[in-house]
Amino acid sequence: MIALSALFALGLAVVHLFAGRLAFLGHVPRSRWLSFGGGVSVAYVFVHLLPELGEHQEAFEGVGPVAAFVDRHVYLIALVGFGTFYGLERLAHRSRDSERGDGSIRPLPGVDNPVFWVHVGSFALYNAVIGYLLVRGESGVESLLFFAVAMALHFLVNDFGLRDHHAEAYDHAGRWVLSVSVVVGWLVGAVTAIPTLTVGVLLAFLGGGIVLNVIKEELPAERESRFWAFAAGAAGYAALLLAV
Repeated sequence: MIALSALFALGLAVVHLFAGRLAFLGHVPRSRWLSFGGGVSVAYVFVHLLPELGEHQEAFEGVGPVAAFVDRHVYLIALVGFGTFYGLERLAHRSRDSERGDGSIRPLPGVDNPVFWVHVGSFALYNAVIGYLLVRGESGVESLLFFAVAMALHFLVNDFGLRDHHAEAYDHAGRWVLSVSVVVGWLVGAVTAIPTLTVGVLLAFLGGGIVLNVIKEELPAERESRFWAFAAGAAGYAALLLAV
């Protein structure tokens, strides 16, 4: 099982390294395959990940001073994940689109820009969590396979979004950081196990982040996203998850 998870971790790392070569996915209107991949990612969150969060809910019993909120802790963390990546997205947009005093547009953030490292660093932690969960978050070959496929498509969606923000800086440094972070997360999971409570927190945060990162790529009107491709990916993967 650990050997299979290692293979999947390497596969996910390769997605970031070579996604840029799939130039046909980067056009407008949005590629059907990216919209399809976004649908698959969201279906995985709602059909598999959120129910799994319910199982982790027991680990949160007795945590927190207000009993009325105890049964919602996991989902509040998912909301924090959603809000965190929304904030990071707004930060990246402001840095990219802000004007100088003379009215000219600033160049895209490069590797010497702190915003670039904040944005890419947050996704590096995100990827490390996914790498860790390859080892410690899924039990059984089928569950691991479904997780890996959903995350591979999700990485493809994220990759094009980050490249759109950071252009050459992402190609020169960002994609390497994200690829290595998946493997680092896997290595951490291979040598140590963190408490069940923490796994629940990671799953919740990841779920909120996935939903935001897919939706922010699909919703902008200028992307001319493919609703039917997104719906097909979501419905097809949901049906597959429910069938097994």
